[in-house]
Amino acid sequence: MSASLNAKIAEVFDEPGCDKNQGKSEKERKKGCTKQLTPGAAAGGCAFDGAKIALQPIVDVAHLVHGPIACEGNSWDNRHSASSGASTYRTGFTTDIGEMDVIYGGEKRLFKAVREIMEKVNPPAIFVYQTCVTALIGDDIEAVCKRATEKFGLSVIPVNAPGFAGPKNLGNKLGAEALLDHVVGTLEPDFTTPYDINIIGEYNLSGELWQIKPLLDALGVRILSCISGDGRYKEVASAHRAKANMMVCSKSMINIATKMEKRWGIPYFEGSFYGIGDMSETLREIARLLIQAGADPELKARTEALIAVEEARAWERIRVYRERLAGKKVLLITGGVKSWSVVSALQEAGLEVVGTSVKKSTKEDKDKLKALFGSAEEADAHMIDDMTPRQMYAMLRDAQADIMLSGGRSQFVALKARMPWMDINQERHHAFAGYEGMVTMVEEIDKALHNPMWAEVRKPAPWDAEDSLLKAQSAEQLAAEAAPA
Repeated sequence: MSASLNAKIAEVFDEPGCDKNQGKSEKERKKGCTKQLTPGAAAGGCAFDGAKIALQPIVDVAHLVHGPIACEGNSWDNRHSASSGASTYRTGFTTDIGEMDVIYGGEKRLFKAVREIMEKVNPPAIFVYQTCVTALIGDDIEAVCKRATEKFGLSVIPVNAPGFAGPKNLGNKLGAEALLDHVVGTLEPDFTTPYDINIIGEYNLSGELWQIKPLLDALGVRILSCISGDGRYKEVASAHRAKANMMVCSKSMINIATKMEKRWGIPYFEGSFYGIGDMSETLREIARLLIQAGADPELKARTEALIAVEEARAWERIRVYRERLAGKKVLLITGGVKSWSVVSALQEAGLEVVGTSVKKSTKEDKDKLKALFGSAEEADAHMIDDMTPRQMYAMLRDAQADIMLSGGRSQFVALKARMPWMDINQERHHAFAGYEGMVTMVEEIDKALHNPMWAEVRKPAPWDAEDSLLKAQSAEQLAAEAAPA
């Protein structure tokens, strides 16, 4: 691992936005918060995968993977991050290095790939991702990107996050560091307003950002940049002129929020777009920070008026579902911000959360869960650090939960237990953010729970039923023969 990468990892781990991290000694802080992956013995994505996930939703730039074609093939379009215009991000670019490149180096091949992209696509920028193989053979992507920028007059951004550096979450932060080092602050917006905000850690999954934007538009609040869902290079480069930052997922990009506050004095808060109450609190906090930064105080009254209208409408629309879902139990296997933000939404729908995974959650996420469950003891009883598939199966089979909400990798556990399952992670096809998203989520849970298919699949197979009937008849016959005359 190069000295520069080691230094960047140490810098990422020294995170002032994490109370737990700041409570450690200096020596312990530099070790980081997560154990490094053991190749072949760990589930989940690598650092390269994390960096690609974090940055690929910037839709108008070319994302060039410097490595074997399998790295790009595995990471291409692995989230349903939607775009309102440009589609350059959906084209897979790779240097596709081979054995000869491993022997002689792949830097010339990388330079030629950058030139070809510039000539054929001409995007505003090219992001170049380092991978394990090219990092191990010593390719200096930072030098190549610097030379290409000078030669072609195009922003070529190195993203130094090879897979062996650590887990996916570290890759998220290394991708964010690339933005901080080479993108944010390099351009100026066409104009600014006292109502400009950045949304950080929002990936516009299935168009969720578009359910939030109309609410902000109604308040006159402008999203100067979204990092990175439906993002544009110029917007991200001029993000330093915003008046406030909203952090959606601190687990992935907290370093952007803390460093923007340090460099440009932009205050930030962590909020949630999931659930009626949390959506309202997020709007209030945005208004508060903007007023604090110089916006018209009348924004507060407009915010409360909008909240009153939207809350009444949302509660009325989910009323019939709340009656059908009351008392139903949910097992939530996800992580990060969703470990607490979705819990709030489920409780509003009348559901009981019997367990929520906190394996990928921060200390702040767990503190929010304690507030939601009412006490530390109650939260501890529902927080699951790590649950094996066997334990999930047993919990569902024994009807301790009526439905499981998780990512696609866990769905087969629920299906094997013949219990309802719904996708809550990034692969889903429905947007659950905002007031409108809350209604959609409740509708989808209701459909999954009350699907008549479950009654059918739980019935014994015809041959099993016939066999049971024969056994019962045989038992009755034996009992009759054994009875005294």
